[in-house]
Amino acid sequence: MDRSNQTSPVVGFILLGLSAHPRLEKTFFVLILQMYLVILLGNGLLIVVTLLDSRLHTPMYFFLGNLSFLDICYTTSSVPLILDSFLTPRKTIPFSACAVQMFLSFAMGATECVLLGMMAFDRYVAICNPLRYPVVMSKAVYIPLAAGSWAAGITNSVVQTSQAMRLPFCGDNVINHFTCEILAVLKLACADISINVISMVVANVIFLGAPVLFIFVSYVFIIAAILRMPSTEGRKKAFSTCSAHLTVVVVFYGTILFMYGKPKSKDPLGADKQDLSDKLTSLFYGVVTPVLNPIIYSLRNKDVKAAMKNLVHQ
Repeated sequence: MDRSNQTSPVVGFILLGLSAHPRLEKTFFVLILQMYLVILLGNGLLIVVTLLDSRLHTPMYFFLGNLSFLDICYTTSSVPLILDSFLTPRKTIPFSACAVQMFLSFAMGATECVLLGMMAFDRYVAICNPLRYPVVMSKAVYIPLAAGSWAAGITNSVVQTSQAMRLPFCGDNVINHFTCEILAVLKLACADISINVISMVVANVIFLGAPVLFIFVSYVFIIAAILRMPSTEGRKKAFSTCSAHLTVVVVFYGTILFMYGKPKSKDPLGADKQDLSDKLTSLFYGVVTPVLNPIIYSLRNKDVKAAMKNLVHQ
């Protein structure tokens, strides 16, 4: 039944966050704040290093700089709101602010999916066609690839956010989440959301399914090329250039699959536990992954470690 005529339109939302678990709020406030500072420092340092060190002026590190900047933007669009929700029970957010936060988070997430695919293509060309790498991955190619990733993510976010926020919201305005997560917001709409669901399914196929398939196929060819290399040292060196990216891909997509692929509990008590689990998994996806990215690339990449040492000693 259409509820749009029964109650006044919603002008703001209430974010529940972890208000049902007050003991956890203080612990997670300190933990998330520390992780956010690490994200800003680690990713900021990676950006500075890739800009200042001429040895890192290559397509791979250009994409890495974009990934670091993206992680800073993504977490900044949500973490301050999450931290505020830990301090303010039933945090209220205006309708317009909710739309902006949803747009930024959605745009950064979609862009990262495409960007990881572009980084896989870069590694494919470097390993499978090393002689043609300077030509195929020239500046005239990798800059438009990165720009296209941003444009695609932003365009998708404009479509999804505008469709969601044009829906009528009336009655219940409580979002059972830390932020204005689009699925949590759609549940509050007092109108048919089938168009939104179809649009999101199509977007998931394009921005999740297609990049995953592309990355998988790329690494099939990469691994085949590495195994054909005659020397052990050559195979080890080739794999080391891909291991950091592959680790980031596994963490990023593994978290998404775990978050949306696990079965729902029908038991009320189990549903409450699952609700908490879903929120914490979402928190992991939004905060832990950006923390791990600079750590993974700095620990598993000799060039980045050397550049950071040079920067420190200057």
